[in-house]
Amino acid sequence: MDYVKYGIVGVGSAWMFHIAGSRDNPKIKFTSAFDIDERKLKKTARIHKLDYFTDYEDFLKSDIDAVLIMVPHFLHEPFVVKAAKAGKHVLCEKPMARTLEECDSMIEATQKAGVKFMIAENHRFLPAHQYIADAVNKGWLGRVFLIRSYEGVNEISGLMNPDLWKGDPIKAGGGALMDMGVHKFATINWLLNDTVGSAYTWITKQCTNLEEKAEDNAMTLLNYKNGAIANVTVSFTVVTPPTNSLEIYGTKGTILENHMWQHPVKINSNHEALEENANKWFEPNIEHGPFPKYYEISANIEDAYFTNCILNDKEPEFTPQHAREAVATVLLSYLSAIKERNMTYEDLMEIYQTDGTESILKGLQKAVKNYCPNI
Repeated sequence: MDYVKYGIVGVGSAWMFHIAGSRDNPKIKFTSAFDIDERKLKKTARIHKLDYFTDYEDFLKSDIDAVLIMVPHFLHEPFVVKAAKAGKHVLCEKPMARTLEECDSMIEATQKAGVKFMIAENHRFLPAHQYIADAVNKGWLGRVFLIRSYEGVNEISGLMNPDLWKGDPIKAGGGALMDMGVHKFATINWLLNDTVGSAYTWITKQCTNLEEKAEDNAMTLLNYKNGAIANVTVSFTVVTPPTNSLEIYGTKGTILENHMWQHPVKINSNHEALEENANKWFEPNIEHGPFPKYYEISANIEDAYFTNCILNDKEPEFTPQHAREAVATVLLSYLSAIKERNMTYEDLMEIYQTDGTESILKGLQKAVKNYCPNI
């Protein structure tokens, strides 16, 4: 087997980044497509020379080895489970799912079927983040004790569309925090090699006013089990191109990262390994480009990595359990916003074992603080 034949599930905006990043990879062959929007599906199929299907069951019977799932959040679990039962390897866009129970169902189905399964968490594969992870692992920052992280986009039009799933507490699993927070939590958990112990969170509406939608802005304070603390802020309503930033502070050094910079990472460390670059700000040479380029770069690396896992029969290092932990951190943060106090991971597990974590999503609308005029 020299290459993997992929079927694409959903031909929306996420697909554009994947095809831009992976079109020149000889190990990746996109051969089939599924979508319920027949007009858009036919256009995509014509441009990329794909077989196309509007029936998911028929699509899974086509000549494919794996699926790339890029559909609304509430469809992740059923689509992954059906693909696994059909014997297809699965690469699924983030967030993994809306609830821990859905995550468990996906893990069980893919393990039972013996197929490879990975969540397409592109931040895990971004060269800038890989450099930061290596720096932390090498001890260049010493003991990391403080992290600040931010992501901002503009999704106002979607949040003001009552017919769109975006921002729906149930269909999307929440608002800005579920959509973008999983990026932040998966990255920080990885960098710290740790999981969250407790969270204190605010979820607000600043620029949108549909009562049925969840938050458009969120801020959460996290206390990790090893003692590090982190602040994560996400916004659906900023007047800028999509961007991310990260600040990491340790006992031996500091890293600043911003995806809008041409050189995305700055490091200042007193570690001897940096030699002539020690004790001053240093900008390493890292493959990068401001939006949308870094999406294409990370999709290229991510898709190539998962494809090699299939070809070499290797389990991905970014495991479904890692992706589940990111979802758990979102749900813990939402639980804090609902209860208006600091909540622990044990509190989340109590909900998980009794009422189920979907109960958290059902309580979101009442927890959102509304500051948008005329609401």
